[in-house]
Amino acid sequence: MRGLVAGNPHNEAAAPPALSFFESPDAPVIKRLSACRRCVGAELNANPADVVAAHFALYALPVLDLLRERRFVFHFHGPWACESRAEGENGLGTVVKSGVESFVYRRADRFITLSSAFAQILSQGFGIARERIFVVPGGVDAERYAVAHTRGEAREQLGLPADRPLVVAVRRLVHRAGLEGLIDAMSEVRRHAPEVLLLIAGGGALAHELSVRIGERELQDHVRLLGFVGDDELPLLYRACDLSIVPSVTLEGFGLSTIESLAAGTPVLVSPIGGLPETVAALDPALVLPDGSVPAMAAALIRAFGSLGSLPAPETCARYAREQFDWPVIARKVLAVYQQ
Repeated sequence: MRGLVAGNPHNEAAAPPALSFFESPDAPVIKRLSACRRCVGAELNANPADVVAAHFALYALPVLDLLRERRFVFHFHGPWACESRAEGENGLGTVVKSGVESFVYRRADRFITLSSAFAQILSQGFGIARERIFVVPGGVDAERYAVAHTRGEAREQLGLPADRPLVVAVRRLVHRAGLEGLIDAMSEVRRHAPEVLLLIAGGGALAHELSVRIGERELQDHVRLLGFVGDDELPLLYRACDLSIVPSVTLEGFGLSTIESLAAGTPVLVSPIGGLPETVAALDPALVLPDGSVPAMAAALIRAFGSLGSLPAPETCARYAREQFDWPVIARKVLAVYQQ
């Protein structure tokens, strides 16, 4: 098995042996597509493959004719054009993205998607027969997230308050992540639980806008923007918090941060959007908010911090993540689709 991804070729020496980088993701799109086609062609000539899998329609586009009789599996992570529209992009760009998606998807023999919610989008939005779609959830390295630190030790190491209830949202700072509503909800939360501190980890285009929003609502003592948190500190951050929340408002196919949080032993509240309920409902249906509104988020946080003992215990969260989403479990399901 070989993997070709967009990445800086100068960093390839540090990558796993089976992984190669064809071009930097920051390079012009024509240069990326040309490099992708060249590298895939060379790989197929040197090492004939039975199955080719792709994760992004743009990079699949220039290699479709190279596949010939080979089976093609597409991992559908979300509707590219629709996601762009949700972030305010309109016009020719989204039309082109939609066309690329439709063209690539017509060639695929099988699809793997992260949730039943996104399987429905793929079927209804692109006319893909349901029998060609297989739901395989995302995976997590459960061992890496099972940190040995107590909550207190994790907080001390990260320099976080030892005596305040902490809730964390690990998200890209984009509109569909629902962070604006979450910040608004904290205005109500602080009236009932004034010691609660919300930590928002992640980078993105809304960083300044969210900072201004926090200031306008006078929440500087109740909400902190942490910026990007590296993979080495992320398990510790989840472990340091009493609760995690994923407040997405649209197009959330799975929500990787849900299972990362659970693997670290921290229960997570999710909005009832896309595939999010599918990740936690089997653990505790009470973790799914009734809706994604500001009042619903505020009420859920107030209730949770008023009775933290009623939430799934750390050991229960970690065991659930390990049994349902650990990479060996997920890899076997992906392999079964490839073997067809």
